[in-house]
Amino acid sequence: MSTCRACAATLATSLLLAGCATRSVNVKPALADAAQFSAWPCDTMHDELDRVQQRAADVAYAVDARVGNNVIALSLGVTVFWPALLAMRSDGPEADELAQLKGRDDALRGALGSKGCSPLLDTLAPERAAALPLALGERLVYEERAGTRGPSRELGLKLSALRRGQLEFGLDLEGRPLAARWQQDLSGNLVAAPGEVPLVYWTRLLKRELALGDLLGGGLHLGGDGGGSGRLRGQVIAIGVKTGLGRPFDAAVVELFGEVPHGELSTRVDGVMVVDRKSGVLLRLELRSANPEFALRRTLLRIEPAF
Repeated sequence: MSTCRACAATLATSLLLAGCATRSVNVKPALADAAQFSAWPCDTMHDELDRVQQRAADVAYAVDARVGNNVIALSLGVTVFWPALLAMRSDGPEADELAQLKGRDDALRGALGSKGCSPLLDTLAPERAAALPLALGERLVYEERAGTRGPSRELGLKLSALRRGQLEFGLDLEGRPLAARWQQDLSGNLVAAPGEVPLVYWTRLLKRELALGDLLGGGLHLGGDGGGSGRLRGQVIAIGVKTGLGRPFDAAVVELFGEVPHGELSTRVDGVMVVDRKSGVLLRLELRSANPEFALRRTLLRIEPAF
């Protein structure tokens, strides 16, 4: 009997492996000619390299969310580690797109080297910094309220650094500085967990140049000891200019829904988020859930000048 069971298990395993998707590690990079970028300025090639890597991370995250490889979850930043991405299980259009992106990445790096471009700087170019609706040293002041009628607290984010593709803020609660930092990309996603601070944050949910009707997906998390993580999806339902905070914001309104942990089970979460499309700055967040840790309202009240 044990021999039969072993044979059956072997046969089942063989059938399962035969039916599995092609591993993207077996998909070779699609060759791209570096000469097509020879006329591009160095800054433009660096920007395109950023775009390629961001898109590759987005594709890999979508695969990870579907099949649970937990590869992308190890890194929240934009820079991708190609061997890890190409070792993910992927097939069809996703494998093809990763191959195209890896080929374009290789070609861009070749063109940058041939042209003698200087290494990529970590700081944001002055002209790009000037285009943002926020300046160094300014402090975003939010009212954060538990649920819709629960107690409120003041959350402060003071812009301390403008990095290439990222904004870094110092955090304070009720005016009390915290050791943790709030680091987000220019889409508004956190790229590093905010330490042990029990704040709700999101990863890989938003993307650049949000357009009406865009479908989104990412993670929703609670920082601090025992903080949980869930999946969040969204759709852009409105765009427009928002005034009233002393400057205009190019706002996108995102309807949200998903699941978050609740004890040993999970429960639904839904709500709305309003973000600035140029900087990723959050203007308003409302979440409703049976899990009180994920039921909150976070509203930008004012922007204090740098001093």
